[in-house]
Amino acid sequence: MLIAMSNTSPAGHASEGADISDVVETRLWLEEHNWLYALLCNESNVAPTFRIPDLLSACVALVFGSDDAAQRIFGFLGTALVMRSPTTPRRRESLWRPQFELLHDLQCSPANRHPNPKFQLDQLTTACVALCQQEDASGAAVLVQARRNMVERHLTQLAPRHRR
Repeated sequence: MLIAMSNTSPAGHASEGADISDVVETRLWLEEHNWLYALLCNESNVAPTFRIPDLLSACVALVFGSDDAAQRIFGFLGTALVMRSPTTPRRRESLWRPQFELLHDLQCSPANRHPNPKFQLDQLTTACVALCQQEDASGAAVLVQARRNMVERHLTQLAPRHRR
């Protein structure tokens, strides 16, 4: 089951100026959400202050930046997340579409099909945040990646204008 919805939240939930179709909603397990929220409020998150969609997308981009992303994600899911209660509370959050596409492709991959266990989008998203937290609890790498993602989005938006 794919849990992805167009973002219909108030305009301030996603980054300002974003087209509503540029972000996709997902769910994030509470423990990882709390870590992201602490990073959101961290004094290092300034100029600009990144919001949850930026931070969540940065986590996904960081994990998928390595060649063994799928193995790391499924490794976390198969050893750590599977041991948590399946009724663990989740928070609804948004992420940018390019990072959603990475997760969606992984969700539809053979590694997530029979006879393997089937993991949902919220579990894949949570794994990315958890892996970033394990690697760098300060979140500094996430903030750097959020800046890189912002530049990529800006350049992607400019590209069609320069072709005219």
